[in-house]
Amino acid sequence: MTDTPQYKRVLLKLSGEALMGELDYGIDPKMVSRIAREIKTVQELGVQVCLVVGAGNIFRGMTGVASGFDRTSADHMGMLATVMNSIAIQNALEQEGVDTRVQSAFPIASVCEPYIRRKAIRHMEKGRVVVFAAGTGNPFFTTDTAAALRAAEMGCDGLLKGTQVDGVYTADPKTDPTAEKYDRLDYHTVLTKDLKVLDASAIALARENDIPIVVFSIHKHGEFARVMCGSGEFTIICKE
Repeated sequence: MTDTPQYKRVLLKLSGEALMGELDYGIDPKMVSRIAREIKTVQELGVQVCLVVGAGNIFRGMTGVASGFDRTSADHMGMLATVMNSIAIQNALEQEGVDTRVQSAFPIASVCEPYIRRKAIRHMEKGRVVVFAAGTGNPFFTTDTAAALRAAEMGCDGLLKGTQVDGVYTADPKTDPTAEKYDRLDYHTVLTKDLKVLDASAIALARENDIPIVVFSIHKHGEFARVMCGSGEFTIICKE
């Protein structure tokens, strides 16, 4: 692996489930600390890093809807859960010596900064990691869409999706042993085959802004840095 990163500024999208580690629910401090070390390693390569994290480890909006909540209330609860996850990541990063800021899409002044695009960019230019919380600040949009939106607003040259598996497959490799991995896909194929990498609006946003999406396993030690340098196991989604 070369030590030269292929990206200058990236957004890392993590699911809330990525923070559970070996737990069935909530936040595993050991897992969050390991993710923080992965991010620190990438930052030390000279890459500017920002993050969006989901809330599935605490509260998932659509599950709430199925349980009887109205969609707007359920999504607001999910957005608040992303703030909790973001603060956990900030704490772990700062324990690793990485200066970090959390910016929320809706104001929670006692806890974190409001989302201000220019301020976020300035933080990254100063070597800080920025964690974007509360999704887009609007119901009916997922944190996938928030990740693509923030990646576009920040001028990122890559959107990294840290998942449970090492790329995009024709089927779920955990349940289908015949599933084959894609090394490269174009946005149109992902949408037409409904491959469930990110939601459709997020894929469309990435396509419109020509931001490549790189899907890799966040559970492999050192994989984030390897992927940044063009090595490791991943699937890249970009133009044809």
